[in-house]
Amino acid sequence: MDKKSQIVLVLGIALTILLLLFNIYLAGIVFVLVITLFMSMQIMQDSVFLPDVVANLTEDAKSVILRNSGNSVALHIHVVLVPVNTEYDVPSLAAEETHTFPLASMIGEAKAVVTFENEKNEEFSETYALSAMAQFDPLKPMIPLFRWK
Repeated sequence: MDKKSQIVLVLGIALTILLLLFNIYLAGIVFVLVITLFMSMQIMQDSVFLPDVVANLTEDAKSVILRNSGNSVALHIHVVLVPVNTEYDVPSLAAEETHTFPLASMIGEAKAVVTFENEKNEEFSETYALSAMAQFDPLKPMIPLFRWK
């Protein structure tokens, strides 16, 4: 447990005990809020040091774009393009940063296997289907209900 969580927990319990002397209902409300804040801080600790490198094609299908949409630096990034028979490395990619790798020719369809590490040397691996015809729609629901589009 980190120091901020300990401070929130100790001050919250002290405030709850102090308010318990005056009004039990107000003390209950403060106790529930403190526990909620404490649990939120503990959940946030689980999402620290998580890079998320995503591979996409550019509009003209002549380059591969790597984007780190995580909250940490991605290190030792290795990308393999199958069946293009191309491999390349990127030393690091900061959070919310992009890297473009130009290709020799256009790609119709391919698969990108991306492996990378975080600052704690934990390895991650992702596979992405790259297609010049498919477009990414961030608003598309996972389960299309009610005649989407």
